Amino acid sequence: MTYELLQPVFIISSALIAIGLYGVMTKKNMLKIILSIGLIDTGVNVLIVAMGYLPGGTAPIENGNYAVYVDPVPQALVLTAIVIGVSVMALALAVAMGYYRKTGTLELDKEGVMKW
Repeated sequence: MTYELLQPVFIISSALIAIGLYGVMTKKNMLKIILSIGLIDTGVNVLIVAMGYLPGGTAPIENGNYAVYVDPVPQALVLTAIVIGVSVMALALAVAMGYYRKTGTLELDKEGVMKW
C-alpha cells in the first residue's frame, strides 16, 4: 500500500499545525491565539482523516462484494472532534469577550497578564 497520493495532504496538515503553533507561541492578542488553536485543531483533523484513507478502498457497506474497505473509525473520531472543537472555540471566544469587557483590550501584555 502506497501513500504517495497522500503526501500533499500530510504536508498541508503539517503546515496548518506549524502555523497554529507559531501563532500560539508568538502572538499577544487573544483572538489571534484562539484562531491559532483553531488552525491546530483543523490540521490534526485533516491528518486523522488522511491516515484513515485507504487507496482503492470502498465504503464499508455489505453488498456481497468483499473488497477492501475503508475504516470508518477515523471519520467518526473527526466528526466528534469537530463538534468538541466548535464548543471549545465558542467558550474561548466568550472568555475573550468577558476579558475585553473587563479590560477594554484583547492584548495580553497591556494589563500585566504574563503569557510566558
